[in-house]
Amino acid sequence: METAAITEWTFVQEVPVPDDVSALLIEGETAWTAFKTFRDSAIFTSKRLIVRDAQGLTGKKVEIYSLPYSTINMWSSENAGTLDMNAELEMWTRAGRIKIKVGRGADIRRIDQLIAHAVLTSR
Repeated sequence: METAAITEWTFVQEVPVPDDVSALLIEGETAWTAFKTFRDSAIFTSKRLIVRDAQGLTGKKVEIYSLPYSTINMWSSENAGTLDMNAELEMWTRAGRIKIKVGRGADIRRIDQLIAHAVLTSR
């Protein structure tokens, strides 16, 4: 039985970690890297994946998703083929399935390695 993804994001390219992300981090948490999304950014930290989603016409309203690595039960990655525009990463979590499309400006294998490091060393 196929279940719908609870949310879906697109990572466009790897970018420097935004300066203002430190306000979201807890003591002992460090930001590893960030990816540009269509409207904002996704940040891999030592404890979780944070996705900021600017909304509205001005982008002043921001929704923040926080996915602790400890909630990820399984994941899969698929590189882009000849005719595919995006690679894909899917994560099955306690909350449901999360799908991430990875644009040609980002490296799916690097993202896969970040997830593997985060999930397998946090247990």
